[in-house]
Amino acid sequence: MAAGHDPMPLASIPSPSTNVLQLGPLTLRLYGLMLLSGIIVAVWLTRRRWRAQGGNDELVYRVALWGVLAGVIGARLYHDLTSWNQDPAIGENWYGPIAVWKGGLGIWGGVLFGALAGAWVVRRARESVLAFMDAVAPGLLLAQGIGRIGNYFNQELYGKPTSLPWALKIDPAHRPDRYAHYATFHPTFLYELLWDVGFALLLIWLGRRFPVRAPGLFALYVAGYSFARIFEELLRVDPANYFLGLRLNFFVATTLTVLASGFFAFWQFRRQPRRDPRAEPALERG
Repeated sequence: MAAGHDPMPLASIPSPSTNVLQLGPLTLRLYGLMLLSGIIVAVWLTRRRWRAQGGNDELVYRVALWGVLAGVIGARLYHDLTSWNQDPAIGENWYGPIAVWKGGLGIWGGVLFGALAGAWVVRRARESVLAFMDAVAPGLLLAQGIGRIGNYFNQELYGKPTSLPWALKIDPAHRPDRYAHYATFHPTFLYELLWDVGFALLLIWLGRRFPVRAPGLFALYVAGYSFARIFEELLRVDPANYFLGLRLNFFVATTLTVLASGFFAFWQFRRQPRRDPRAEPALERG
């Protein structure tokens, strides 16, 4: 396609006119607002699921507080380590490595740090860490899907050029130089949003329909999300470090898909240790 030609499909998703919301003197970044909305939805769903297991709301709120704080740190650290030479915002100012309001959160770092912090809180409360992991899994997917809407407002992390009817129109200022003459791209934010919502509903259904041994649902969450990211990484055109001609996160997603799927199969089908009846408390006879 000749440079300078700006192809347009018959239909497309328009670019957002702004990535901020002005409320009088208060300026809200829609990226951050979407992240906050995702957290609220995740807490709401996890509270309902944990309460259904006999748990209390207060533990969910404490896990959310410490999990989110640790998750943001982990997500930004993952981004800084894997994109240190690709994201100009990291080196723009002294605070560049922590400038999360400009985007740049690596989900796997966030999940790892958030899960560790959450497990610490649950363990201190003397509750089941594994059961809580399954309770939170669908909510994490919803939070990630809603958070991707923030990428839409920032016009970032989209896919390759396309003329499909649901293509996303990107303003010239947000296009990579090598794709400057294209106007519409794969809306990877929308693909991930739909997948995350659909997979969250599937996890809820599986948990109700089958006796999944905890943390089986959490393992499926990691496997399912990572599986979708394999294809997303093959589409995305934002700057990234490459290994063997493919984006680094492609290999991370592939590895996590295999490991989480393998763990799920092993954990669900391994033989339960037989209990010693002599260790069971004797029942009082009436």
